[in-house]
Amino acid sequence: MTTTKPMRADARRNRARILAAAEEVFAERGTSASTEEVAARAGVAIGTVFRHFPTKHALLTAIMKDLRRRLVAEAETLIADGDPGSAFFDYFAFLVGSSARIGAVVSLLAEEGAPIEPGEQIMALSEVFGTLLEAAREAGAVRPDVRLDEVMAVLTAATHGALAGGWPDDLRHRTVTRLLDGFRAAR
Repeated sequence: MTTTKPMRADARRNRARILAAAEEVFAERGTSASTEEVAARAGVAIGTVFRHFPTKHALLTAIMKDLRRRLVAEAETLIADGDPGSAFFDYFAFLVGSSARIGAVVSLLAEEGAPIEPGEQIMALSEVFGTLLEAAREAGAVRPDVRLDEVMAVLTAATHGALAGGWPDDLRHRTVTRLLDGFRAAR
């Protein structure tokens, strides 16, 4: 049986800095971004980047996994904070606001010819949203007739719209507010 040796603390910090820098660089520069730019932004040598991520594809895949982990963690934090009504609405807005970073990485993976399997990502978010939706309904914040598939369809449309349209923050905020008003329970 082979066991994986745990990463040293400095290696974990470097990996986290590389992922954060790569996410920023790829979101800003798209396909023209280089691993050299990622290394410079992270403050590490290019060899350090390649030790953690031997290919650009491996780096992009790791970014997607990290994004998914953070998206789910944000939902869990909102759930734990105890206001189910605002958790549902805040999470929806958070996801639409995060769409530019997610979209840039997905586009880069697609341009590389990597198979994009959104099903796993969507299922993870659907489960979280199902929990948030049910709690918000029970709290009387969301209309009782709102279904999860409707929420996911509106979320998908809003995230794609924000990404493709390059919505500025103000437009994104106003649009999300209008969309979410359709889910709110009558006061």
